[in-house]
Amino acid sequence: MQKALYSTTALFDEPDAIIRAAEETSRTGYTKFDVHTPYPVHGMDRAMRLKSSKIGYFAFLFGLLGAVSAVLFITWVTLSDYPIVIGGKPFWSWPAFVPVSFELTVLLASVLSTATMIVLYFKFPNTAHPLHDTVYMKKVSSYAFGISIQANDPNFNHEHVKQFLASIGGKDITQIYFVPDELDHGQKLFDVKFLAVLAVVALTVSATTYFTLNRLLYLQPFNWMMDQTKLKAQQSSSSFQNGIGMRTPVEGTIPRGYIPYPWKGKPEEAGRILINPLLPSQDAFERGKSRFLTFCSPCHGNFGRGDSRLRGQFPNPPTLHTDKVRSWPDGVLYHIISEGQNAMPGYASQISPEDRWAIIHYIRVLQRAQHASEADLK
Repeated sequence: MQKALYSTTALFDEPDAIIRAAEETSRTGYTKFDVHTPYPVHGMDRAMRLKSSKIGYFAFLFGLLGAVSAVLFITWVTLSDYPIVIGGKPFWSWPAFVPVSFELTVLLASVLSTATMIVLYFKFPNTAHPLHDTVYMKKVSSYAFGISIQANDPNFNHEHVKQFLASIGGKDITQIYFVPDELDHGQKLFDVKFLAVLAVVALTVSATTYFTLNRLLYLQPFNWMMDQTKLKAQQSSSSFQNGIGMRTPVEGTIPRGYIPYPWKGKPEEAGRILINPLLPSQDAFERGKSRFLTFCSPCHGNFGRGDSRLRGQFPNPPTLHTDKVRSWPDGVLYHIISEGQNAMPGYASQISPEDRWAIIHYIRVLQRAQHASEADLK
């Protein structure tokens, strides 16, 4: 039975007692022992003289693997497989990669580190341990504090260990033995029988899940985003008598964010009511000049004389310097720019209201420059 002995254990009642017991055990020269407590006891690692765990190196490597894998995969997707500009950002936008890279780093570091501990310490697929299901483990899992000195410690002697544990206040000193079937259990992760069992389990679970979801319960695949109950632009529909899916807006409705022009077809009323809201200033003149040269000068000429640059491709408009046009209120000019007149189309969809008023200021500058009074010349 000496060959089957795993360790000798002892119980303590208080946290301070188990701290002192761990210190005495380390000082005596025992190196292969462990302490079990129902909750973390601060300072235990110093009392046991524990070295840094090597699992940290595995966690670092697995975390690095997760970060590098995430960045490389996202780089391949954004630069090669599915390049798309989102919100004006470049294809390779590092800030957008951070959340996914962080999650994969934490995931691989935690999951693979746990798997490494199971493989190295428990020799997976073995999950048994001599302390499992013992009275000692049941007590230290709930209310007691225990220490276990392993039989493979270089200084281990059964009688000396019992006397030592008793001398430091240990109670219920017990011997823990290996389960005979697990005594010589080596690393069988790549055992053919074990791998065969894993394959059978995987195939069975996959087949059962497929049959249950796709045959027994008749569940449809996730296609709600692909096949939506909606009508696309210019798509026909059997819901309406004329078979047209696009419907004419209800009379009187206006698009959100759009302010309708209330003087449609009423230039005189617009001239009487509308007043230029922009004060005449150098900024307003420069703004009006820029918009005039862009939208108005191709037909009206750079100085508003009606000398079109289109060379007969479009009817030349009248000059803006006639007494009639000069006498028009600003509201009439605004109305014509917005709705158009004769062959001239409306520019409401191209020129903002503020720019239209700025253009009118610039037209007044051109008119005054062409018809300067003596006061202006002075």
